[in-house]
Amino acid sequence: MRVSALPAALALVAAALATGAAPAAADTAPGPVLRVELDAGSGLHHNTATVTYERVDGAVNSVRIISVEIISGERDCAWVSWNDPHNVNGWSNLTTEPSCNGTGLVESPDEIIKAPASHPLKVRLAADHGTDVVHKDIEKL
Repeated sequence: MRVSALPAALALVAAALATGAAPAAADTAPGPVLRVELDAGSGLHHNTATVTYERVDGAVNSVRIISVEIISGERDCAWVSWNDPHNVNGWSNLTTEPSCNGTGLVESPDEIIKAPASHPLKVRLAADHGTDVVHKDIEKL
């Protein structure tokens, strides 16, 4: 920008602020919304899930889970969980119930999950045919 154009640009910004217009940067979210895709099984046992999340600003190893979408296989029940270091089983579910028999499930838990800095956060899509967990896909957040 040339030096002679600088006062005109400042006047334009001042006029925009005076009329109540906010700079474009004020409309941006504090952090990017991220998605992780999970896929497990095949054929009638094909399960998919998407976890939408964002990092918690200023917190170490913490994310806010925005939504979880699951589509289970026609012969499975599927759920998404995270590797919770505070759970004796090692995993905690991110949804209130599984998706079963080819149905879809969408939940918006708006939940913050946290782990110590040395514990990488992961999500897992797991499915079963009745008793045993048979399909898994694990992705790092």
